[in-house]
Amino acid sequence: MLKDSFFAIFFPSSKIIVNKYAIIKKIAKLIEINYNKKTNFTKESDNMNDTICAISTNTGNNGAISIVRISGPEAIAITSKIFTNLKFATAESHTIHYGYIKWKEEPVDEVLVMKMLAPKTYTTEDIVEINCHGGMISTQKILEILILNGARIAEPGEFTKRAFLNGRINLLEAEAVSDMIEAKTDHARSLAMNGISGKITKLIQNLREEIVNILTNIEVNIDYPEYEDELVITHENILPRIKNITKKLEKIIEESQNGKIIKEGINIAFIGRPNVGKSSLLNAFLEEEKAIVTDVSGTTRDIVEGSISLNGILVNLIDTAGIRDTEDIVEKIGVQKSKEMLETADIIILVLNYNEPLQKEDYELLEIINSKPHIIFLNKNDLPKKINCDKILSNAVLGNTIELTGLDKLKDEIKNRFHLNEFETKDFTYLSNIRQLTLAKQALQNLKSVEVQININTPIDLLEMDLKTAWNQLGLIIGESYEEELVDNLFQKFCLGK
Repeated sequence: MLKDSFFAIFFPSSKIIVNKYAIIKKIAKLIEINYNKKTNFTKESDNMNDTICAISTNTGNNGAISIVRISGPEAIAITSKIFTNLKFATAESHTIHYGYIKWKEEPVDEVLVMKMLAPKTYTTEDIVEINCHGGMISTQKILEILILNGARIAEPGEFTKRAFLNGRINLLEAEAVSDMIEAKTDHARSLAMNGISGKITKLIQNLREEIVNILTNIEVNIDYPEYEDELVITHENILPRIKNITKKLEKIIEESQNGKIIKEGINIAFIGRPNVGKSSLLNAFLEEEKAIVTDVSGTTRDIVEGSISLNGILVNLIDTAGIRDTEDIVEKIGVQKSKEMLETADIIILVLNYNEPLQKEDYELLEIINSKPHIIFLNKNDLPKKINCDKILSNAVLGNTIELTGLDKLKDEIKNRFHLNEFETKDFTYLSNIRQLTLAKQALQNLKSVEVQININTPIDLLEMDLKTAWNQLGLIIGESYEEELVDNLFQKFCLGK
């Protein structure tokens, strides 16, 4: 009330200023809620004051160079203790220095050390990157020396977690960093890059801005009903605005279903009874002898997997054990695994024998896959036709794994089912994981609830709850608000050193 009186005294004739003040107050209140959550989390994370270190390059193979990264308030001081170049401590930011890492005055490795001062760094803290010779012995020794001098080993994803908590990147961008590291195809790289660059963030921020504009209009109408120059919110003028936001969010969600395909690929399970050629088909796709092939039924007793790329999309191929009744304990376990794959595969390729009449197991499999996405491949069409079902013949892809006929047609069918040809022209501005999609769908439900309430003439002020919830759900996607447990779990999935 004091602030209201202040405005009334100094701007007695300015309705616009009062209205602007109301809008600013509303936005500030919303921002304050989320800021407090982030500030409290940062304060509660005592280890944010630690100086952390980790090996940032691949530790699985020897390479020409390894990088050990240090971040935190003591990064420069700790490095200065063990680095022979005396100019390093007082050098300017973003410079590289030559010298040796030492331990008890004994040289450990010849290195190049990069110095980067806060705030223009990945974590917004002081960062040092030690470029040493590749190989685990020297790299691990440097890491050990850093720890002995006061740094601690970083947790998985802690560098990126600090970048998020310090406000350099948002949660969606942080997840995109992990996606970039794990990308297995060029399309997956493009998807991650759009997340890192902020294109996806901008889509979400624009929606939140539209929602908060409606909220502020409602608040001004309630708090300042006497000001006629402000738009009076009615069911008639709010409904088109809500529908417009809903439509945009629906488009984001619909197109983001492609994000899962780009990021995780397509899982295809080859199923069929024993000895119909599933393993031969897998080998033909992979162009290598991945699965053992013999004339003995039941040779494949476990899941055999391989991957190929179709139109830049990762395709995970899974050869399953032949499905049949068996008393063999090992084969029975394999058959059970095959049946489980039917539930998790994105599409099933049922392999039947062109050279044999349909068997009891074939009919059972046809019944099982009837309600699931599937393609039927009639193998061994280089042999005389003995299959006894014209309906299957008319809908199946024919081929064989001896002459490799029908494989291109089978690949084309897979591309058509998942519209892979369209991916060549996409810009991949999608949400990329289940967490993001779930939150977007929850926000959409709240917006649709607002539409329903408008249609039954619910008072305008009662619409605020669902609008605020939708606004908050979209905020959770980009990390404008979050729970500590969520953030901890998310970054634990990152690799060490990132």
